[in-house]
Amino acid sequence: MDEGKTGISFNLDILLVEDHKDIAALVYDYLENIGYRIDYADKGTLAKKLASENSYDAVVLDRMLPDIDGLEVCQYLRNELMFSGPIIMLTARDTLADKLAGFDGGADDYLVKPFDLEELSARLNSLMRRSNPVSNVEVLTVGDLTINMSTRQAERQGQPLSLSPIGLKILTLLMTASPKVVNRQQVEKLIWEDLPPDSDALRSHLYNLRKVVDKPFNYPLIHTIHGVGFRLSHEA
Repeated sequence: MDEGKTGISFNLDILLVEDHKDIAALVYDYLENIGYRIDYADKGTLAKKLASENSYDAVVLDRMLPDIDGLEVCQYLRNELMFSGPIIMLTARDTLADKLAGFDGGADDYLVKPFDLEELSARLNSLMRRSNPVSNVEVLTVGDLTINMSTRQAERQGQPLSLSPIGLKILTLLMTASPKVVNRQQVEKLIWEDLPPDSDALRSHLYNLRKVVDKPFNYPLIHTIHGVGFRLSHEA
């Protein structure tokens, strides 16, 4: 595999959710052969269980599952697990309404069956590049807080921090900009691109981030600059 052509490092973890055994086998073998690690679920309930117990870089998700709708699984990943990686939805439904429902439910892309495996791979690679931009910085450090960009593990005072994918995105943005202020619109665009939800969503993510990054320690690093945005600094 020539990684220079794709701009993405493989050995990434994919959750494949597809109840059609033949399609699942073809997709599984193809993605595994080009370097992805694959976990497989043939039902929505199993997919939700696997996603809650493991960390995945992307999800390939069938819309029509035998137990629950794939759209419900997609919404669970986004709303309950705060999964921020790419989700590609596979479906035999090709109406505009079905596609819009998939996007509204949190899917990043939509492939109608039958589809070409090379196209699936190309779309997956493209989405992965956007969610995992290449960086020469291996470790971000501000005060006693660090993020290892290779493992995506954050630590403060040597203690590992358990962050949601969205929390990690916000923290990475704040650390990269530190000590400069990041405005609210920049944070919203990072998470939701051009379709930000109501203001309570960002407030909830920041509350949870502060609870992990600041509350257990002697002094806060995340500061709200009223009317402007947010700043991460070891100085108030």
